[in-house]
Amino acid sequence: MEIQSFNSKYAQAFYDLNLQWLETYFYVEPYDREVLSKPMEHIINPGGEIFFSTQNNTAIGTVALIKRGDGIFELTKMAVAPSQQGKNLGQQLLQYCIGFAKENNFKQLYLYSNTKLENAIHIYLKYGFIEANIPTNNPYKRSNIKMVYPL
Repeated sequence: MEIQSFNSKYAQAFYDLNLQWLETYFYVEPYDREVLSKPMEHIINPGGEIFFSTQNNTAIGTVALIKRGDGIFELTKMAVAPSQQGKNLGQQLLQYCIGFAKENNFKQLYLYSNTKLENAIHIYLKYGFIEANIPTNNPYKRSNIKMVYPL
């Protein structure tokens, strides 16, 4: 398994992995479909990143860092193939993003989640994220928690 930066050959996997995750745990919002179907337009071109966990040239996990301001990035669109869940791939992607944020001197790294995802919240806390006030302009209806990584 290796983690690599965005490659257009994995764009469909980015869409499919995230759609599958959203449909399993929540529902797909119009904002999700827009971002997932146009990752170059909404993530890469504005200065964000998409990383893939790959194995045998197959994307088995993914995560995105969306640029929201100067040095401010949202960690989002993390998904792991169902057959690969429980193997710490999500944690490896999270660690990779934290390291990337530090190496690139991000000012802020944050994420939105839902307290229903108890394991995910536990992992975010374990890696140092702290709960923050959720803004009124939260782009996700399903989110009820915002967490920030202290950089």
